[in-house]
Amino acid sequence: MNLTQAYSPEHFRQEAHQLVDTLADYLSNAQNQTLKTVIPYRLPEDNLEVWQQDFEGGKGNLLAFFEKVIQQSTHLHHPRYMGHQVSPPLPIAALTGLLTGMLNNGMAVYEMGLVSNPLERILSDLLANKIGFTAQASGLLTSGGTLANLTALLAARAAKAPTDVWEEGHSGRLAVMVSEEAHYCIDRAARIMGMGSEGIIKIPTNERFQLRTELLEDYYQQASNKGLTVIAVIGSACSTSTGSYDDLQTIGEFCAQHNLWFHVDGAHGGAVVFSEKYKSLVAGINLADSVVIDWHKMLMTPALATALIFKNVDDSFKTFHQKAQYLWANQGSQEWFNSGKRTFECTKLMMSVKIYSILKAYGEEIFAENVDTLHDLAHDFVGILQANPRFELGVEPQSNIVCFRFVGARQTPESYNSVNAVIRQRLLEEGNFYIVQTTLREKLYLRVSLMNPLTKKEDLIALLAEIENIATTIG
Repeated sequence: MNLTQAYSPEHFRQEAHQLVDTLADYLSNAQNQTLKTVIPYRLPEDNLEVWQQDFEGGKGNLLAFFEKVIQQSTHLHHPRYMGHQVSPPLPIAALTGLLTGMLNNGMAVYEMGLVSNPLERILSDLLANKIGFTAQASGLLTSGGTLANLTALLAARAAKAPTDVWEEGHSGRLAVMVSEEAHYCIDRAARIMGMGSEGIIKIPTNERFQLRTELLEDYYQQASNKGLTVIAVIGSACSTSTGSYDDLQTIGEFCAQHNLWFHVDGAHGGAVVFSEKYKSLVAGINLADSVVIDWHKMLMTPALATALIFKNVDDSFKTFHQKAQYLWANQGSQEWFNSGKRTFECTKLMMSVKIYSILKAYGEEIFAENVDTLHDLAHDFVGILQANPRFELGVEPQSNIVCFRFVGARQTPESYNSVNAVIRQRLLEEGNFYIVQTTLREKLYLRVSLMNPLTKKEDLIALLAEIENIATTIG
């Protein structure tokens, strides 16, 4: 096949119809659980060998390749997927990915983002309103929570550092304050910014794994006495391991008192701003200077698509100041429609189109319905766990993340960690369910993130039954 044939509209039409039919069958099989395995787990080297053999086979049937990719991937649309915090995307949003992949318009400059830049502005303003910000607020989309949190902290540095670090480099020892349970990307961002270990001030958490706000003043004063300049405090909404929400109201008031930047990492749990039932979990989020929310977690969008919203949109333009004459004439002007002025990415995906397609098809009500469904399901799971004496809850959950462990009669407290590690590995290898694990204060827990709104109580009951069956085989 030559290049002309490879670009053939009729060839594309045929392949696209076949692929859509294949994906629709996959979706049906996953949802009705005729697709038995949630994760077709293989050891890494074994998996590599499979694909090396495929590569060595050269050209072949494209539809067979697509089917193989589906078969050997983790199936997020299966109701017994309860693993990492990634959504089973709505089919309409996935279908929009075909559209945006074909058009392939970047977003760095307006001419290349004629659709995606205005849609990004609309979506940012929508989230700003949901957060409770004023008309001065807006923001941008970027590729994931890690990049968004780094961008927010760079804005915090530009606003609160005593010198212009961007132009003059480091002339002081900067620091941020954050919960010891915060996502690892906050630590990584601070280190990328040159703060080092000393500049990452980790505040202990309470029995619910929430930042102990009563310690903020002491830790702040200790940092000042060491010659550190604290520029920001980060609140988690929610933490990754346990789904715990920090007291954003108190943190916001503390930041206002000390003229610090208040950033909320709401990558996972910030989605509750759409929910009347659960938005009280983020009371005080409107005090933040910046907020991160992942559309690809509880808002059913294909990864990656993350919003970074600023209370004062002017702050978003102070992060990067490079000149790029081939992109825009005036770096200093605040042009929302030239996305590259405010993000790391230059050629950025048309992620706003995928999100907007959900709004166009279903309205924002579907976001609230999904958040409520997933949180309600977690509460149901707690009830199921508490009714079974062979299981122990790690912490009363606030979100759709539940940590628990098996504590059956044949085991002792000293063996709980090893027993639950074996259980999790067996679940992974058998593939009927996909869950993960976490360690909380040296105790290993099984952990589920209830991301699929089609998961039912019956699936959760079946999970516990399978865990009990596995436990009977452990000596």
